[in-house]
Amino acid sequence: MTTTEKTFPITRSDAEWRALLTPEQYRVMRDHGTERPGSCALLMEKRAGVFTCVGCDTPLFRSGRKFESGTGWPSFDDPLPGAVETTVDRSYGMVRVEVHCATCGSHLGHVFDDGPPPSGLRYCINGVAMNFAPEAEA
Repeated sequence: MTTTEKTFPITRSDAEWRALLTPEQYRVMRDHGTERPGSCALLMEKRAGVFTCVGCDTPLFRSGRKFESGTGWPSFDDPLPGAVETTVDRSYGMVRVEVHCATCGSHLGHVFDDGPPPSGLRYCINGVAMNFAPEAEA
């Protein structure tokens, strides 16, 4: 089953998605695109907080799970429980594992098995698909 065949808790028409997202966000999140490596401000985000889905505000990753992978995209070793789902991506003559938001189905990036312990996974996520909510200061 692909993400276009599944019904998600939050659904929107194409017109609603286009009104909500910037053209770049739409290209990445709805057309399964990829942002240029090194182009997103969230790549260097180091504050404590949570990364959320631009399409529906679902919390996706805690900042403590982020690591520097050297790839040019924000990378995490573990998502929040139930936040993301995966599907096999056979585009561009490759077989990869696509990561999408479990709430709205938006494409986030891909997951690879070359991450740090203990998970050994690298969730390589497009920064334009996420917002960052810093923890409240004491």
